[in-house]
Amino acid sequence: MPRPEPDRASPPRAHGKEDPRISVIVCAYNRAPMLDACLRSIRAQDHPSFEVLVMDDASTDGAIDVARRHEREDPRVRVFGRDTNAGSPTNLAEAHAHARGDYIGWVDSDDLILPDCLSSCAAVLDEKPGVGCVYTDQMVIDEHNRPVGYGHRAAIPYSKDRLLVDFMTFHFRLYRRVHYDKIGGVDGRLRFAADYDFCLRLSEVTEFERIDRPLYLYRQHAATISTSRRLDQIRASADAVRRALVRRGMDETHRLDVELIGRFQLVPRDGDSEPLHADGLPPSPDASPTDL
Repeated sequence: MPRPEPDRASPPRAHGKEDPRISVIVCAYNRAPMLDACLRSIRAQDHPSFEVLVMDDASTDGAIDVARRHEREDPRVRVFGRDTNAGSPTNLAEAHAHARGDYIGWVDSDDLILPDCLSSCAAVLDEKPGVGCVYTDQMVIDEHNRPVGYGHRAAIPYSKDRLLVDFMTFHFRLYRRVHYDKIGGVDGRLRFAADYDFCLRLSEVTEFERIDRPLYLYRQHAATISTSRRLDQIRASADAVRRALVRRGMDETHRLDVELIGRFQLVPRDGDSEPLHADGLPPSPDASPTDL
């Protein structure tokens, strides 16, 4: 029996008294064993009120069956399947239409979160109404859940401008639905940098706050987009930054140079100010900036 496509025309569900406080989105495609571990880590959260929305993108390895099993075992899990592959950004955008929580976040289907991830992030949003997005540190793990190292991104000091060259708001993020709606949500057309583009736009309407604990376990393996499609990701990220420069009125005063290693720098057009480099480092003497 064919799996139904998500209903693109359906409006967001009206909130009711029993709606969960948090919605966690997982977009899955052909990662059945890792998806099982991912969903178990989310279901083990200590927060009392959350739901899990799994968007299966026409998987062929049984991932949809893994998700359906979790749906049968736990009423907090809801699964939506597609017959044709559309890509993670499209599924992310559609998942938000089904989300019922005031706070929303997403977990990649090959990653894990620690048991107090949701409660720690939600506590910040509950206590600080001026903060619209909370992000955590990450621990990098391998295919066997062994720690590889501490994620370096989150240690980079956050600012709206620094986000133009360093994606420090990487994982995990929990944000307010009201701000998601305000910026028009995830751009489903951006296959390789939708999360970075989303954070850039979100930073223009609200404040971010970091939790300096590794509550997200980011898995490195050969099939990850950041490994297999690195050049596509660099190009897409550069495009997201250039759009942000236009929105912020900075395109006439700065240009974006991209080194092939993927380190960004903002260069003032007047030549009087120092460029802003990713990681706070000066450009490598043998690096080759390029207009990607």
